[in-house]
Amino acid sequence: MAARSVPSIRRRDVDPSLPILNRLYAARGEDPYAPPDLALKGLLAPSTMKGLGAAAAIVADAVVTGQRIICVGDYDLDGGGSIAVAMNGLEQMGARDIDFLIPDRLTQGYGLSPALADEAAERGCDVMITMDNGIAAHAGVARARSHNMTVVVTDHHLAGETLPLADVIVNPNQPGCDFASKNISGCGVVFYLLLAVRAALREQGWFERRAIAYPNLAPLLDIVALSTVGDVVRLDRNNRILVNHGIQRIRAGYARPGIAALMTVSGTEAEHITASDFGFRLGPRINASGRLDDMSIGVRCLLSSTPAEAMAYAGELDAWNRRRREIEADMREDAFAQTESREIGAAIVVSNPEWHEGVVGLVASRLKEHYHRPTIAFAASHGEIMKGSGRSIPGFHLRDALALVAAQHPEAIAKFGGHAMAAGLSVPKEHFSTFEFAFMRVCAQWLTEEQMNNVIESDGELTPKEITTQTARLIESAGPWGQGFLEPVFDGSFRVESVTLMGAEKQHVRYTLDIGGNPVNAVHFGAAESHRQPGQSIDMAYKLNINRWMGRESLQLMIEHAEEGGPSVDHHPQESAASFGVGD
Repeated sequence: MAARSVPSIRRRDVDPSLPILNRLYAARGEDPYAPPDLALKGLLAPSTMKGLGAAAAIVADAVVTGQRIICVGDYDLDGGGSIAVAMNGLEQMGARDIDFLIPDRLTQGYGLSPALADEAAERGCDVMITMDNGIAAHAGVARARSHNMTVVVTDHHLAGETLPLADVIVNPNQPGCDFASKNISGCGVVFYLLLAVRAALREQGWFERRAIAYPNLAPLLDIVALSTVGDVVRLDRNNRILVNHGIQRIRAGYARPGIAALMTVSGTEAEHITASDFGFRLGPRINASGRLDDMSIGVRCLLSSTPAEAMAYAGELDAWNRRRREIEADMREDAFAQTESREIGAAIVVSNPEWHEGVVGLVASRLKEHYHRPTIAFAASHGEIMKGSGRSIPGFHLRDALALVAAQHPEAIAKFGGHAMAAGLSVPKEHFSTFEFAFMRVCAQWLTEEQMNNVIESDGELTPKEITTQTARLIESAGPWGQGFLEPVFDGSFRVESVTLMGAEKQHVRYTLDIGGNPVNAVHFGAAESHRQPGQSIDMAYKLNINRWMGRESLQLMIEHAEEGGPSVDHHPQESAASFGVGD
């Protein structure tokens, strides 16, 4: 019987005498004595991105001469967001003939295919710009150029051994590119392209000749922020600048109609929106359309110019997201039934020909979180192909692992692509067992016991005087937090005063804890079977959270992991010299 990976708590090596924000920054590689500078002027220079100048010249010429531009995106949030940003930005600059294409997930598959290039030709495309795809589209690019299209590839996925023969490629992960942020999203790359196109058109005097107001690209940053977080790329300094400014625009009341509508249907308050809301509230609703139906619904929501238009699309996206949850729940139950009947090794591979191929990535993610193993889930695609989506754990590069399997067994993988932490692939049914064996072997060879241990990184203990709404607000304002710049987690031992089971099936727990003589609520999702009783102590890792309801704010702790406490229930760490710190 497979057992869940039980996390252990490991404290970060930071001076506990530092004020809270100082030690949080220090633990994440920042200067502990100064807040990170997230001003837009701190963005990496566009000139360091290989191919950007040449791409901007092509696109600027297409704008000036009125050529037909078609944006080819992926069927996820990053691809859809890239299209919305590009179309909005280029229309501001005077583009008169611009459209978009997104492949059908079920019939055309990922990225620019020859069939999609043919469709673009039928629509009269002169200049094609791929977005969040294209770096591996050798056949698609070749077909597009055979139709006399100029092809600009913009992407951020890892490049293979050879590159497609596009007119120009803009991708920080292509050989020879000196752009320092290798973690930028596809939408981020498109935003940089717009910066360069705007500069090229300004140099030509285009805006003055056409009496066009100098385009302000800052209003596009809420979409860039949403796409960046939704694609789960690492929040390095450059990405944090982009995300931070998108968040600040929304909090200031300047959200685009589509973003505002998504916040409405998801119950998200603009004033207090965080990167986590992008990842868990807004993003899934756009992604649901691409997973189950038509990603163009999500794109048109982001392109909406009026609140009424945006709300119509957002309502449709919300309905698709509810349907996605239902499908995912059934698939997840089946997937866990498969894993619970076997011993879990270094990796997990599950499959069911009846699963929806648009949802297998979410199933892989759930299994990865539960067992802390690289996981790939497969559904049957067309003909004799199994379509898979994988998720990885820290320290294991999933795409590189697939590349090794493909090198050792070329027949076992029809195509693949992705990142260190996520990847997609197609496997011929007749070679599925070969792939599974080879992938398991690579995982067993590459993974160490330490990597397979599920560790929660803690920022240490807080004193009772630090466990307050004020501290929670301080941390919230110090974001954005996310992949690679993780939201703070603390640990401690507390006495349980009362317990309430919540949820339709009473599967969640709400505690009232005694913290320094004050009652504080704490929530632990899915932990009803192992909840503590009043009078017991609970050792736990938790996040500080503000519960906002009917205009009121209260502190609550979100429990990440809990263990039965020891004999001492009045465990209070030594108070630090200063309670807060940078930004107080």
